[in-house]
Amino acid sequence: MKRKSLSVKKKTLNFYLTKLKDPKVQKIYKVFSNNLTSLDVSNKKIMVGVSGGADSLSVLFFSQCYALKNKAKLYPVIIDHKLRKESSIEAKNLKYKLKKNFKINCKILSKKINKIDKNVQSYARDLRYDLFFKECVKYNIKHLLLGHHKDDLIENFFIRFLRGSGLKGLVSFDKNVNNYNGINIIRPFLSTSKKELININKKTFGFFIDDPSNNNDKFLRSRIRKMIRNLEEEGLNFNKLYTTLKNLSKSDEVIQFFVEKNVVENSKYFEKDEKIILNSSFFNNPDEIILRSFSQLILLLSKKKNYPRGKKVIGLIDSLKFFKKNVKLTLSGCIIEKINDSVIIYPEK
Repeated sequence: MKRKSLSVKKKTLNFYLTKLKDPKVQKIYKVFSNNLTSLDVSNKKIMVGVSGGADSLSVLFFSQCYALKNKAKLYPVIIDHKLRKESSIEAKNLKYKLKKNFKINCKILSKKINKIDKNVQSYARDLRYDLFFKECVKYNIKHLLLGHHKDDLIENFFIRFLRGSGLKGLVSFDKNVNNYNGINIIRPFLSTSKKELININKKTFGFFIDDPSNNNDKFLRSRIRKMIRNLEEEGLNFNKLYTTLKNLSKSDEVIQFFVEKNVVENSKYFEKDEKIILNSSFFNNPDEIILRSFSQLILLLSKKKNYPRGKKVIGLIDSLKFFKKNVKLTLSGCIIEKINDSVIIYPEK
């Protein structure tokens, strides 16, 4: 390696390690690294989602520190949604700035937009994850780091609450690590506030990009964010709310234990025939256990990304439980057939 290259590498290393000496930065880095120590990082590959916000740049900074200290390979990725005419220029400027000033080489991923037939923010979220996962599979990356924080967790709770979600929906966002098709989605800062991450950003990279859509009342999340600020002025204690969410999460884990028990004991999956058979005992459980168990099995056979809507599943389960005669129904690309005391589920052809 040339002397100039060695000098640049040493200077880069010194920048990150010097920043880590700050007590407040070091404290948050410990939170970050603790979320990785329990995972198998044997292949030394980590992808980081970079939006340019203070939260994602904080994750990027700590990921770079972790990679340098542990000789891991970092794959920073910027998603260009192409939903605003400025987005491509912003993505290129962010890539340039990170490369020039901090020696971080990001890859920009995008996809040509066809007709958007659903909520724009929902489309953007699905696009992000789709591009992330395809890139992870392409390069055999098992770990994806994202910058979601405590404020996102609380916003998500209120959004789900207003939509009438059950317990699972209310706490669906609170796991630091989720596994999706063999890829660990890691959110190390769910116990860290956005304010703390902005302060970290000031001490490290020293810049971030404020997405204008964050303040656009057209989007539900923006309206929820303003509502939360008003509630905070009225005395809402976010630390207590966060504790409540963690307690709800523990209750959710208990329910999920019995869901798995019901699936194992009262259903049989025939992989070759793509068929699931439920015995009568499957429905001898509390309603929430039946609903989740049934939804989980439908998702397995339908191979869709999202669970079927709760109201449709509840209506179908009621038909199976209370109709004495045999019935044949459809849901989420599956045929559900009741024959005597058994229920057979298989994909539509």
